[in-house]
Amino acid sequence: MMRRSLLALAALATIGAAHAQSSYPNKPIKLLVPFAAGGTTDLIARVVADPLGRELGQPVIVENKGGGGGAIGAAETARATPDGYHLGLATVSTTATNPAINPKIPYNVFTDFTPIVNIAATPNIIAANPKFVGQDYKSFLEEVKKNPGKHSFGSPGTGSIGHLMMEMFMLATGTQMQHVPYRGSGPALNDAVAGQIPLIFDNFPSALPFVKEKRLTALVVAAPKRLAVLPDVPTLAEVGAPGVNRMAYYGVVGPKGTPKEIVDKVNKAVHKVLQDPAIRKRIEDTGSLIVADTPEKFAQEIKAEYTAYKDVVDKQKLTLD
Repeated sequence: MMRRSLLALAALATIGAAHAQSSYPNKPIKLLVPFAAGGTTDLIARVVADPLGRELGQPVIVENKGGGGGAIGAAETARATPDGYHLGLATVSTTATNPAINPKIPYNVFTDFTPIVNIAATPNIIAANPKFVGQDYKSFLEEVKKNPGKHSFGSPGTGSIGHLMMEMFMLATGTQMQHVPYRGSGPALNDAVAGQIPLIFDNFPSALPFVKEKRLTALVVAAPKRLAVLPDVPTLAEVGAPGVNRMAYYGVVGPKGTPKEIVDKVNKAVHKVLQDPAIRKRIEDTGSLIVADTPEKFAQEIKAEYTAYKDVVDKQKLTLD
C-alpha cells in the first residue's frame, strides 16, 4: 500500500512538472545582463526583450547586475532555479576570457549553464590614437615589432576580451606591448582618444563612433569579412592572424538543468524575433551580426572560445594580479 502511494505521488509530481513546462511561461521572465546599462550587451538584451516577451506571451524584464567582469551577474544566473524564469545574457567575457584567467570564478562554464541561443556576435577592433606613428596595419605592425615593449594598449580590464585578444595577437605576431587595464570600455576609449595610451583593442560598436569622428584610427578588425562601414580596413585573417579573427558573442543561457522543452521554446521564440527586419536592423546598426543558432551549436561556440583563451592565458602566463 505504502509503495503504491509513493509511486502515485511520484507520478503526480512528474505530471505536475510536465504541465508546468507545457504551460510555460505563465509569469514574467527575468533576463539578467551581467554588465551595467549602456553597453553592447545591455543594448542587445533590450532590443530583444520586448518582442521576445510578446512572442512568449509574458513580459521579459531586463535586469542589470555588473561587477567582476560579468562574473557576479553570471554567477546569479548559474545559481537560479532552472524553471525558465531566470535567464541570463552570456558573453565571451563571462564564459571564456574571465573564467580562463580567474581560477576563483564562482561557476563552471560547462556544467553550471544551459546554452539556449546565440543572438548575435560583434567584431572587435585594434585602433590607434591619430598621433600614433602607425596609421594603417602595416605601419602599426612594423612599429611595434621594431620597438618591443615600448608601446602600450588599453582594454576594458584584466581578463576582458580586449585584453586577451591583444595577448593572442602578440603571440601570433611575435610582438610585445604593455597592457593598461581600465574599468570598462568608456575610460579606455577616452584615454586612447586623449593620447594617454596610443592603442586599444575593444569591441567594434564601442569604438566605432570615435573612428567615425576620426578621433581614433581603425587598424584591423576581427570579423568574417571586411566591414561595410570600414571597407579599407583589413581583417585579422587577411593580415595573417586567422586565430585572432574572433568575434564577441551575446547569447541566452539558463541555469543547469533548465528543461529541454523550455530551452526549445525560448530558442524558437528568439529565432522568430530575429526574423523581424526592424529588430535585425537595430542589432546590425550596433555593428553586430545576427547568429540565431541552436543550443548545441552555442554550447560548441562557448567551449571553443574558452579553450582558445585558456591557451593564451597559459602560454602568456597571465594572472589577475
